[in-house]
Amino acid sequence: MKKLGLLSLLLILTIFISACGSNDGKNAGEEKKNEKVYKVGVDTTYPPFEFKEGNEYKGIDIDLINAVAKDQNFKIKLTPMDFGGIIPAMQANQLDVAIAGMSITEDRKKVVDFSTPYFDAGLTVVVTKDNKTTKSVADLKGKTVAVKKGTTGAKYAQDNASELKIKVVQFNDSPAMFQEVSNGNADALIEDYPVISYAIAQKDLGLKTVGDRLNGDQYGIAVLKGENQDLLKKINDGLANLKKDGKYDEIIKTYLGE
Repeated sequence: MKKLGLLSLLLILTIFISACGSNDGKNAGEEKKNEKVYKVGVDTTYPPFEFKEGNEYKGIDIDLINAVAKDQNFKIKLTPMDFGGIIPAMQANQLDVAIAGMSITEDRKKVVDFSTPYFDAGLTVVVTKDNKTTKSVADLKGKTVAVKKGTTGAKYAQDNASELKIKVVQFNDSPAMFQEVSNGNADALIEDYPVISYAIAQKDLGLKTVGDRLNGDQYGIAVLKGENQDLLKKINDGLANLKKDGKYDEIIKTYLGE
């Protein structure tokens, strides 16, 4: 009887331990399943910052946000969309973060909080290679200028349209805007300097930049204003770490050779 009782006790203990182990595994799986994944808005028609090559997303912004997430141990999911729809998507709580070559402006600061700047950009005027008459923004008087919707280039053109006496036409993506000028349907375009410089270097678009940079734009990573402040701190800490350990320079050099 004592032997039988001991065997019964051992059996009960085995079942109990197995049950506990099973629950621990289940809880761990549930924790992993419920781990927060931040949705990151990107515009994949914006090389060298964001573009798609085959089935893979590449670019300065893509590599940078992946490196920041790895450094700070959080998960992300890239969500490609037109640039002009990114901030509205954040306002509709469809995105947690935006990294899309987004210039830090006072207007945007009203609805989003930016990270520390991660890139110095600036706008430039772009014309066809055979254009001999347009040497600066002052030479655009009476001309048609192409811009990309929702960008600082579009805002600059619209804000200065009356003074410069230009007609502004807007496009959803950079390639369509480039094509408009290459085809002669627009006289010039206004674009971020690093973006158009990279595009021209990668492929003969028949375009060239002219004149000085029109402003001193800086790019930042954005979260909805007043929201995700813990995440914003992680992003800033991650950027600082990447710049300190040389990873940031490595990413920039990969795409711009600087």
